[in-house]
Amino acid sequence: MGVEMRLEELGMSGLGGSGLGEVDEPAFSGLAERHRRELHVHCYRMLGSFEDAEDTVQETFLRAWRRRETFEGRSTFRAWLYRIATNACLDLLAKCRPEPATGGEVLWLQPYPDRLLDELPAGHADEPETVAVARETIELAYLVAVQHLAPRPRAVLILRDVLGWPAKDVAELLGDSVNSVNSALQRARAGMREHLPAERQDWTGGEEDAGTRELVRRFTEACVATDVDRLAAMLRDDVRCSMPPTPGLHVGRDAVVNDWVESGFPSMKNLRGIPTSVNRQPAVAFYHWREQEGAYLPLTIDVLRVTGGAITEIVTFHDDQFPRLGLPEHLPADGTE
Repeated sequence: MGVEMRLEELGMSGLGGSGLGEVDEPAFSGLAERHRRELHVHCYRMLGSFEDAEDTVQETFLRAWRRRETFEGRSTFRAWLYRIATNACLDLLAKCRPEPATGGEVLWLQPYPDRLLDELPAGHADEPETVAVARETIELAYLVAVQHLAPRPRAVLILRDVLGWPAKDVAELLGDSVNSVNSALQRARAGMREHLPAERQDWTGGEEDAGTRELVRRFTEACVATDVDRLAAMLRDDVRCSMPPTPGLHVGRDAVVNDWVESGFPSMKNLRGIPTSVNRQPAVAFYHWREQEGAYLPLTIDVLRVTGGAITEIVTFHDDQFPRLGLPEHLPADGTE
């Protein structure tokens, strides 16, 4: 059911003029809530932070309610919300977003649960190209690369290449000319090429991922056993490892293994791992036994990038938001969930 039909049901005679001005707050909220998940993903792409995206969506709905009489029906209600959300992101980025760290890692990066991505409206998701674009533009590598762009070119890139907006609509949103938008898009694409991996990851979430699933299983077992030699054999020579929000990027198998050894990983005991997925990538959630609580409690989640049958990147999150990721808050002593 379209927004226009919903407005007619609410007794609106049309979308022009001050049509939305007569909609009460519960009805308006009902209209806006239908777009919450896709707006949240849009803000997440812009900001790289799940929590900042949540705050920005709330700000978007507040601004939309306050400015409801400015909606003239020249665009869809959905597009109007995207305009407000994009500007809210740009306002936040102008106020408080730092630059990526010296090594290029994005310290504010947070994972996005696949179970919430599954809530996105289908649209034309049955088209292979659309599915590929959606998956590639939510992977951590894309999120990191886009955070290296200045805010306005970042907005242009996402609006044009991810959402498919026409250049004239993006220009209107940003108050720029079409030529300026096209120029910003070319610069943004060039910037992305500098930071994106050259190879696609070996993961689609389908049956064809049997080899990657087996690699993830072996990675999980080796981590639980704290077997550094077995783990090292699964890493590609140029593997990258980071741990937001902790600064530091380790590049190369030797550097990564040395960091594990120096951090005391080989001496850790009583770990359990649960394979999962976030950002449309394979991941493993690790739990550590705590005697006082009598249970395994959340420790880290490792998000993997697999290329050519080897692990090419590990992003480790010390994340206490396991339930948000659809993971148990704890595992009992017998290991059942």
